[in-house]
Amino acid sequence: MPALRLEKAIQPTFYFIGVTTGKSSIMRVFPQWVNYLNYGDVVIKGIDCKIHDDPQVYREIVAFIKNDPLSLGGLVTTHKMDLLTAARDYFEYLDPYAELLGEISSISKRLGQLCGHAKDPITSGLAMEAFVPKFHWEKTGAEICILGAGGSSLALTCYIMKQKPPSEWPSKIIVTNRSEFRLEHMKAIHAKINPGISVEYVCAPESSINDAVVGSLKPASLVVNATGLGKDQEGSPLTDRAQFPERGLVWEFNYRGNLVFLDQARQQEKSKALKIEDGWIYFIHGWTRVMAEVFHRDIPVSGPVFDDLCRIAAEYR
Repeated sequence: MPALRLEKAIQPTFYFIGVTTGKSSIMRVFPQWVNYLNYGDVVIKGIDCKIHDDPQVYREIVAFIKNDPLSLGGLVTTHKMDLLTAARDYFEYLDPYAELLGEISSISKRLGQLCGHAKDPITSGLAMEAFVPKFHWEKTGAEICILGAGGSSLALTCYIMKQKPPSEWPSKIIVTNRSEFRLEHMKAIHAKINPGISVEYVCAPESSINDAVVGSLKPASLVVNATGLGKDQEGSPLTDRAQFPERGLVWEFNYRGNLVFLDQARQQEKSKALKIEDGWIYFIHGWTRVMAEVFHRDIPVSGPVFDDLCRIAAEYR
């Protein structure tokens, strides 16, 4: 295993732990946000790991951030579950969602403690509220189909189950995944928190199974690509033969990559009257919530400051 290049920080440093961090818009956006928010002489550095990397890699990263004085913390994507599983013993504090989900998206320091937070249940909810029309579920009786059962999928279902009243529940949540393991993990967590929402778990090793699930959804249902396909790996969880629901909502969690799923939806946008969203607002909420934690400063989730952050980000997208 090649040695990680983790060099002692010479100025306050925020880390982005991902797969292809250099391709992310955040590498251009972050310095502009830091300047706008008056955070001082802070830099961002990417740390790229393989998907499901060696646990020792994750341990080295967490130990380095914990012990290096000018390493403030950072954001974790793709590796949220694997990193916490490998390095849990380094953290003195985990927030309730991190404990529940067994993942973290935020590493920060407070009063000498290393802290891990799972921010996705908050950020996915904020992003969904910006996209899904008010009273949509009550008016339509529609369903939610989430393709993929990883951390972001689990976070979205947790937001719905823990934060939404019955009047804002979908009629059913259907989650598909290529392997049973993630589905079983999700089932175990849902068993603790589900207030009564109907959930169906579908093992879909072949894309044709996802096609069938999406094709059977009620009109106005929401279809989410939470697989990572289209960003970290090429492709889509659907084939080109898939049929989206009439008047459906389509949400691609990614905002960069080849985004085949998004292209498939756009091919049917007019004929099916689809409303389509990519992961851009999710990206902004995800980053600003973690930055607020790492820098211990409030960042609004709406209003003039948030609008300015969106505008700045769009200029460097």
